[in-house]
Amino acid sequence: MITVHHLETSRSQRVLWLLEELGVPYELKIYKRNRVTRLAPPELKAVHPLGKSPVITDGGQTIAESAVILEHLVDQYGAQAQGDLAHLQPAKGTPEYAQSRFWMHYAEGSLMPWLVMKLVFLAIPTQPMPFFVRPIARKMCEQVRAKLVDPNLSAAFAFMEQHLATHTWFSGDHLTVADFQMSFAVEAAMSRGADQARYPRLAAYKARMVARPAYQRALAKGGPVVMS
Repeated sequence: MITVHHLETSRSQRVLWLLEELGVPYELKIYKRNRVTRLAPPELKAVHPLGKSPVITDGGQTIAESAVILEHLVDQYGAQAQGDLAHLQPAKGTPEYAQSRFWMHYAEGSLMPWLVMKLVFLAIPTQPMPFFVRPIARKMCEQVRAKLVDPNLSAAFAFMEQHLATHTWFSGDHLTVADFQMSFAVEAAMSRGADQARYPRLAAYKARMVARPAYQRALAKGGPVVMS
């Protein structure tokens, strides 16, 4: 039996989505964030030394990192998938395979760091500090967002929007493992500045993703995907 160690509003939501799509039985253990720091609880360190989520245990293995977990699940349980899940791992040497590899790395390597920075620099001015420091902190954060974070996010959103003009899913016409890896990043992007009117294809992609019954089941079990 697979056990998913799921931290609320975290990247582990995409693991739940894939498991629901595959119909693989699993046990779900939900961990709450610290209400003040928003960090994972220390109990997760008993599962994996990094003390973070997602982590799964499967057949005696403890596996961390979203991409590794998703690839493990596809390798172990995806061979019999049919219908629109039949292309979860595109054949090597195909354009779809190259796209899948790219987006698997792009999600965490290029996109998520800027989304996390946006969240951090929005949060800093709200933290406890001497009253005379707050205006300085607010101004500094506004400048970092305006000069560094937002321009990079705008470039990323435009890049995805252009790509989705010719691709139904990130690798092509079919749902692949890359879409599960990108799902959290897309959710975060749409909540951190990717305006639906400006990026309609990205919004349509999210709508296709969210409309899937398996995604809805994962949402019902795991809770909201991103912090409000």
